[in-house]
Amino acid sequence: MNRAQGKVAVITGGASGIGLAAAKLLAAEGAAVVIGDLKPEQAEAAAAQITGAGGRALGLAVDAMEEASLTALVEAAVQEFGSLHIMCNHVGGSNPRKDLDLLRLDMDEFDRTMRLNVRSTVVGSRAALPHIIAAGGGSIINTASVGGLSGDFLQVSYGTAKAAVIRLTQYVATQYGAQNVRCNAIAPGAIMTPALRDNLSADAIESIRSHNALPFIGAAEDIAQAMLFLASDESRYVTGQCLVVDGGMSSHSSIAEDRRSLLPDSPAS
Repeated sequence: MNRAQGKVAVITGGASGIGLAAAKLLAAEGAAVVIGDLKPEQAEAAAAQITGAGGRALGLAVDAMEEASLTALVEAAVQEFGSLHIMCNHVGGSNPRKDLDLLRLDMDEFDRTMRLNVRSTVVGSRAALPHIIAAGGGSIINTASVGGLSGDFLQVSYGTAKAAVIRLTQYVATQYGAQNVRCNAIAPGAIMTPALRDNLSADAIESIRSHNALPFIGAAEDIAQAMLFLASDESRYVTGQCLVVDGGMSSHSSIAEDRRSLLPDSPAS
């Protein structure tokens, strides 16, 4: 407990899924949390859950693709709670029905995906940095993806955007480490959120699980724990890193699962 005591955190995309799990955990560990979301009623409801449990929270509307909106969210956090120590650039995604392979890619979707994932992270970091520096330092946490670490047959926009987020993380860490600002990324694998259930069939989800090293698909709380670590002083010497939280999906060769079935003493999948 109290691993984030006295800190103020902003989380974009914080009203559902991983963002909501992170907001609840940070608040339970002592942070004042500002939840920004495109759906203001969900942001307010999320904040009400936290305050109802005895925490400090504020829920506000934010359009992460608009610079003025993101800047206003950060300014509201500082005005409400007096400072800023943690910025979680969590909003992101793409439309899997339009984000296909390169030849079938919808270029408007490519531009939207880059704006939603990369530009929002740039703008959110720029808005937060002066306040984090003024507070004596803190942590910027960017949500990347295992999709940004290797190629795939679909979602070229999303993977390219998340790769850019990982590289941006290193630039921020390099440029502002002297001001005691840490910047790290988290690359989740498949996480059992409503978005995963809505976009993938049961067979597709099982296919992903079968390629994990661990025998299950992670929960939003697993990523929230990683965010808490990077937000807390426990990670005071960690910066410029991409923490992969994927159940071991990226830990092995792409043919490892096929080879497992060929072994005479194959362990159960």
